[in-house]
Amino acid sequence: MLLAIDVGNTQTVLGLLRFDPHDEDAVGVAEHWRVSTDTERTSDEWAVLLHGLLSRRGRGLDEITGVAMCSTVPAVLLAMREMALGQFTDHPTVVVEPGVRTGIPVLVENPREVGTDRIVNSLAAGHLYGGPAIVVDFGTATTFDAVSEAGAYIGGAIAPGIGISLEALGVRGAQLRKIELSAPRSVIGKNTVEALQSGALYGFAAQVDGMVARMAAELADDPTDVAVIGTGGLAPLMLGEAHSVEHHEPWLTLVGLALVWARNYRQ
Repeated sequence: MLLAIDVGNTQTVLGLLRFDPHDEDAVGVAEHWRVSTDTERTSDEWAVLLHGLLSRRGRGLDEITGVAMCSTVPAVLLAMREMALGQFTDHPTVVVEPGVRTGIPVLVENPREVGTDRIVNSLAAGHLYGGPAIVVDFGTATTFDAVSEAGAYIGGAIAPGIGISLEALGVRGAQLRKIELSAPRSVIGKNTVEALQSGALYGFAAQVDGMVARMAAELADDPTDVAVIGTGGLAPLMLGEAHSVEHHEPWLTLVGLALVWARNYRQ
């Protein structure tokens, strides 16, 4: 099995994937875990964590035949490299970074500036749904990534994420507080908590629908031809409210990592 690791700013997603590099349509996520991204965690601590996650599911390191990872946090990527080197010395390992073959053209002014997770997501979206497509990743930031009809990454947009926006509001608003991210009873909040929940949930949903509409109009003559895929840790919260998001792929990045691994190690 392939061990795929997606290190995000807030959370790290790990997955065991059933994957035949000669049949890219046969990608299946056998196990998955979501843990906090801790920049202080050492390579040894990551190794202990991985062992524990696997053993809880009755699995072991001997099932892993390859490793693929991407990261938006350089400090954690260094620890992950060391962990992989120590645990999987003889296993083919791919770290998605500039110079690694991904199989997707990156048609922006400076491709090195684009987060590797965004490239991997776009690769997976094109593979699963074809182009044109838009990937909306609900994470620390809410990112919008555009895939052309020809399957190239052509750019996107970055907005503050729901969680950090609420945190900032709580810090700067003297009479505001931290709240649970859940749906209020109505759009018109009857108290401060419900008002904050409404602004977060429905306000961000409107933002997503507006951004998708604008991007789709640039991507295709008929915007309905554009596939819109939602992913990221906060995607389930938004699925019923952001009506432009047609497909939910919670493990989109893991699938993309498997595709990159295959492009580099297919025999």
